[in-house]
Amino acid sequence: MNPTPAILPVATGRVTGAAFWQALRRYPLLGWTSVAASTAASVAAVAVPILLGRLVDLVVAGDTVRSLLLTSVWILVAALGAAVLTGTANWLVSEWGMRACADLREEVLDHALRMDSARLESAGSGDIASRVTEDVEKVTDSVRLAAGVFTALVTVVITFAGFATLDWRIAAAFLIVFPVHVMSLRRFVPRAKRLYAAEREAAAVRTQSLLNTFTGARTVHAYGMEDRQSRRVEQTSRAAVVARLRAVRGFLWFANMMNYAEAIGLTAVLLTGFLLVRAGDSTVGDVTAAALLFHRLFGPLGMLLISFNDVQSAGAALARLVGITGLDVPAASAVAPATSRRPTGITVTSVSHRYPGGPTVVHDASLEIAAGESVAIVGESGAGKTTLAAILGGVLSAAEGEVWLGDRPIGELPPDELRRAVGVVTQEVHVFAGTLADDLRLAAPHASDEELRAALTLVGAHEWVTALPDGLATRVGDGEHPVSPGQAQQLALARIALLDPPIVVLDEASAEAGSAGARQLEQASTALIRGRTAVVVAHRLTQAHTCDRVAVMSHGRIVELGSPEELVAAGGRYAELWSAWRR
Repeated sequence: MNPTPAILPVATGRVTGAAFWQALRRYPLLGWTSVAASTAASVAAVAVPILLGRLVDLVVAGDTVRSLLLTSVWILVAALGAAVLTGTANWLVSEWGMRACADLREEVLDHALRMDSARLESAGSGDIASRVTEDVEKVTDSVRLAAGVFTALVTVVITFAGFATLDWRIAAAFLIVFPVHVMSLRRFVPRAKRLYAAEREAAAVRTQSLLNTFTGARTVHAYGMEDRQSRRVEQTSRAAVVARLRAVRGFLWFANMMNYAEAIGLTAVLLTGFLLVRAGDSTVGDVTAAALLFHRLFGPLGMLLISFNDVQSAGAALARLVGITGLDVPAASAVAPATSRRPTGITVTSVSHRYPGGPTVVHDASLEIAAGESVAIVGESGAGKTTLAAILGGVLSAAEGEVWLGDRPIGELPPDELRRAVGVVTQEVHVFAGTLADDLRLAAPHASDEELRAALTLVGAHEWVTALPDGLATRVGDGEHPVSPGQAQQLALARIALLDPPIVVLDEASAEAGSAGARQLEQASTALIRGRTAVVVAHRLTQAHTCDRVAVMSHGRIVELGSPEELVAAGGRYAELWSAWRR
C-alpha cells in the first residue's frame, strides 16, 4: 500500500491574520483613505434616519414649511453623499485588498517554485495545485466582498453613536440582539473552522484525483481502467460535495438564528419607544429615528454575520496559502553570482537517500568525476539511477553523505548559482505556452535570435524549427503548434546550451523518443556535454558507450565503475548488459 501523501502545512489563525495584515500594511495611503471614506459614508448614512426623525417631530409640532423643506434638503444631501462616499469607499477597500492579495499570490508562487522537490513530491501535486488555484481564487473572491464588509463594520460603529444621540433606553433595548448573536457565534465559529478546513482538504484530494486521471489518461486507456478510475474520481468528488454540504448546513442554522435575533431586536425597540412616548419621556421622531436606525443596521449587520460564512471559508483557504509562505525556502538572489565556465569536478562521498515513508534507494554511493569527464549511470529499472542523478544535480538533497562541486559543498551554493553551475534535463520536460523563442529564453532572457539558432543547431533542432510556420515566433505549448516528445527534449537541451553551465546532468534524455529520434537526441547530448563535466543516466547503452566512464548501479549501489571497454573486458554486469543490448 502506498503511503498517504504528506499534506503541506496549514497556518494557524494567528499566523494567518498576521500575514494578511502585513500584506495590507504595505499600502498605508490606501488604508487610511479607505478608513476615512468608509467613516464619512457611514456618518452620512446614519444622518438620514436621524434627520427623518427630526422631520417627523416637525410635522407633529406643525412647524413652518420652510423648516420642513430645509430638513428635507438636508436629508437629500445626506443620502446623496452616503451613496457617493459608499461607492468610493468600496472601490478604495477593494483596491487595498486586491493589492495585498496579489502580493500574497506572488509569495505563494515564489515559495512553491523554490520548495524542496522531495517535500513537493511527498505532498502530491494535487495539494499544491489546489492551493495556488482554488484557494487563491477563494481568497481573491472574498477580497471583493471585504469592501462591503469593511464599510458595514464602520457603519455598525457609527450607528451605535447615532443611537447615543437618542434616548439611551431605546439603545439599551436594541442591545437585546447581542446575546442571541453571541450564543450563535460561539456555537458556529468552532464548527465552521473545522467544516471549512475539511472542505478545502477534500477539494485538494479531488484535485489530486483529477490530475492523476488526466496525466495518466494513456495508462488508464491502455489497461481498460476507465470505469475503475471514474469510480475513484467519483468517490473523491462525492467526498468534496459532502464536505461542502456540511458547511452549508452549519451556515443555514446560523442564518436562521440571525433572523430570529433581528426580529427580537426590532420588537424590543418599538415596544420601548411606545412606552416612552406614552409616558412623555420621548418623542415620536426619536422613536421613528431609532426604528429606522435599527432597520438601517439590518443591512450592514446582516452582511457582517452572513459574510462570516465566506470569511470562514476564505480563512481556511488563506491559512493554506500562508502555510506555504511560512515554509523555509532558499531566498532569491538579487544578482546571481557569476559562474565560471571552466569544467568543474564532482566528488560524491558515502551518499545514501530514501524518500519519506519508503526504503533506502541509494546506498553509500561514492564517486569522483574529474573536471570535463563524462560518466554514464546504467542499471535496471529501480536501481537508483535517477535519484543519484537528481542528488548530483542539486534537485534532491542527500539524506546522508556529501556532494562537492569543485571545492564547495553543493548544499552551500545559492539556488541561482547552483542552477548556473549545473544544468539538468530529465525525461519529463515541459514546453511552456508562448513563442518558441520565449520558451528558449527562459534559460537566457537576453539571448539574441542568432544565439537561439546556434543552440538549436548544436542539438540538431534548427532544421525542424526553421520549417515551422513562423520559425522562432511560432506559438507552442498547450493548444498551440504541437511539439513531439523528441522535439521537446531537443528544446530542453537547447536551453541548457544557452545556459552554458560547466556541469550537465542528463537523466535518460532519449527515453521517450523512437529509434530515429533517440539517435538524434544521443547526438545532441554528445554535442552538449562536449567540454563539460557530465553525468548521463543512459537508457540506451550506445549513449553510455560514448562516455569516458560508466557506473553500473544495482539495488541502489554502484557495483561497477570504469571505462566502457574495461567493463566489457571484465565480463561483469555491464558486459552482460552490453551483450544483451547488441543482440
